Amino acid sequence: MAHFAELDETNTVKRVIVVHNNELLVDGIESETKGIEFCVAHYGGNWIQTSYNATIRKNYAGTGCIYDPVRDAFIPPKPVESWVLNEDTCQWETPLPYPTDGKNYQWDEATVNWLEVPTE
Repeated sequence: MAHFAELDETNTVKRVIVVHNNELLVDGIESETKGIEFCVAHYGGNWIQTSYNATIRKNYAGTGCIYDPVRDAFIPPKPVESWVLNEDTCQWETPLPYPTDGKNYQWDEATVNWLEVPTE
């Protein structure tokens, strides 16, 4: 099964649908273009393929993700203001690495730092 994301005019993902692989075949080979044509014919709109296993476009598209055509990647919504985009993975990350001292921490946006979570 193939997955296709419908994009709005700002390249924000509106929805993701599943298309049977048979709809993508051209001379026995799967074609993204053929899948897009199928989606447009049945649902209208602007479509692009996404991969459930993130084998293309870095991340699986979800509602609210942004498709960046320059990076050819789906980027999830930014969780909090201070987080930065990892250009390799197109995932948001904290600006400071998670502490490695074995304690439990949670991100605190107010201080832009990791706060230790007390254990019981």
